[in-house]
Amino acid sequence: MTATATGPVRAATTEGASRLRPNEIWRIVRLHAVNPSIFFGVPAMVLGGAWAITMVIALILLGSGVPMENTGFRYSWAVLSPQWYLIVVGVQAVSYTFPFALGFGATRRDYWLGTGLMFVLASVLYALAIATLLLIERATGGWGIGAGMFDALWYVGGDWATAFYSTFALQLLVLFIGAGVTTVFMRWRMKGMLTLAAGAMALILGVIALLTFTESWEPLGDWLGSIGVVGVFSLLLLTALAWAGAGFLVIRRATPR
Repeated sequence: MTATATGPVRAATTEGASRLRPNEIWRIVRLHAVNPSIFFGVPAMVLGGAWAITMVIALILLGSGVPMENTGFRYSWAVLSPQWYLIVVGVQAVSYTFPFALGFGATRRDYWLGTGLMFVLASVLYALAIATLLLIERATGGWGIGAGMFDALWYVGGDWATAFYSTFALQLLVLFIGAGVTTVFMRWRMKGMLTLAAGAMALILGVIALLTFTESWEPLGDWLGSIGVVGVFSLLLLTALAWAGAGFLVIRRATPR
């Protein structure tokens, strides 16, 4: 009777343990890292190019005698220059590796968990770089010439931890948006993409209309100001997790091209 009672328990335990396969998940991470230029090389080049252009502009202004404090560097969007490419990274990460991973026996669940882990690792490294470069820029007085690229927008006046957290949240969001859109294409092809675009446009216009007709723009701005940078980017992080969950639900029935 004892053997009969313990048999199902052991089977259930083994079955539960087999649901999470760290080795397979890590194999997906390694698959994404086969071409490191996609996640790290090209974004670093874009960031470096934006920095070089910023420095050239600063030197031109400095040479022309324009006071550096009046040049508006703190309103520059150059620090966000890699984000536009990182949406493409999210697209490429799934479209290039998903068929290959399934061909080697990976499950859709392992694939999505491994892809998500790769996104987290890339976001951590990128956030470390931005937050550290921000401190260097401040310590050198704007790279010795009063120029500012990283100490801009919401980064102004913030500390290292806030810069790291906000960059991490934004990075993760754009990666999962790109990956999530790709799963829609793999599942429903062009019909799904058109439906997604129409739905997103309708949602955006609906929110704009609601805020406008109810005169809620100012209260919304006051509320966002009250929760601060950490609060705003916590909302973005929750949005990233929502995209991750939606992408997993879609990719479970997606078929490779």
